Amino acid sequence: MEKIYEIQRIKQVVQEVEARYIVCCPEDATRVAAHFIGDDDREVFFVMCLNNKNEVVAVHRCHVGSLDASIVHPREVFKSAILNNAAAIVVAHQHPSGDITPSKGDIEMTRRLSKAGMILGIEVLDHLVINYKAEYTSLKERGFLS
Repeated sequence: MEKIYEIQRIKQVVQEVEARYIVCCPEDATRVAAHFIGDDDREVFFVMCLNNKNEVVAVHRCHVGSLDASIVHPREVFKSAILNNAAAIVVAHQHPSGDITPSKGDIEMTRRLSKAGMILGIEVLDHLVINYKAEYTSLKERGFLS
C-alpha cells in the first residue's frame, strides 16, 4: 500500500526589511538586487515580487549556484510570487566574475520564465544580469523578453 501525503503548510522564512522599494526601470531593480546579492561569491538567482504599483513586496534568493552557474526551474521562481500574491516579478542574478554579458542559458531561462508567467498570470518584467559594481544588462532591453 502506497502512502499519500497531504501538504498542510508551506513555510516561508520572513525577515523584515525597513526600506521600501519601487521598481520603475532596470536601474531601480538593479539597486535592489545589488543590495541583496551584488557581492556574493557564487551565482545567486534572485526574485523580486511586485504588487500592482510595482512596489517590492518580497524578495527571494531562489537558488545559490556555483562560481559560474545556477540551475533554476520556473516552479521555484514563481513559488514566492504565488505565496506573496505578486502581480509581477523581476528576476536577477549576478556574475561573480563581474562580466554582465548574458549567456545562452540566461536567454533560454528568460524565455521559459516569460512563458510560465503568461500561463500563471504573473508577468516577468525583466531579467537582469548584475555585478558587484551594480552594473547590469537588461534582457528586456536587449529584446529577449517581450
